[in-house]
Amino acid sequence: MVGIQQLQSGRISLQKVISIAVLVPVLLAAKTSVAAGLDEELKELSTKVASHSEDVLALEQKVLHPANTRLAVFLTLQSRDALDLDSVELFVNGQPVASHLYSDRERTSLERGGIQQLFTGNLENGEHELKTVITARSADDDFVRRESTHKFRKRPGVLRLQMSLEARAPDYEPRVSFVEWE
Repeated sequence: MVGIQQLQSGRISLQKVISIAVLVPVLLAAKTSVAAGLDEELKELSTKVASHSEDVLALEQKVLHPANTRLAVFLTLQSRDALDLDSVELFVNGQPVASHLYSDRERTSLERGGIQQLFTGNLENGEHELKTVITARSADDDFVRRESTHKFRKRPGVLRLQMSLEARAPDYEPRVSFVEWE
């Protein structure tokens, strides 16, 4: 008797088997629909995040870098064979804003008429001073270091300044000139 009772208690009733057989597909279908719903929700959230990121970037550009306060300084060489440019440092109102050491490739590019953007930043309207320190080797193999200053007035809108370097024979003294681009 003891063996029969253990055997009967270990049996699964037919009713339980049928309910499990019915519930498993229902649960799997529910799981699939929940997963599909989550996938859809995730895609929607990703789209919203991308849209908000674009909005934040646009707002950041508008607030941190407004176009009406922009200053850009560009470098050109007028005497292309007279200077072997080594470095340029740029200061606005006594504060360092740019520093660049030139590679052979960059020097060649400038000597071929290239234009380098040294600095782009924001500056309030009014009177300002731009100072540059140039180190170079002149055509007569002298190492030169020159400081040059330029006072200018910043008005609303974008201000673009061209800084031109020139050195002519016989002394090959570097001269810096500034021109405001329209």
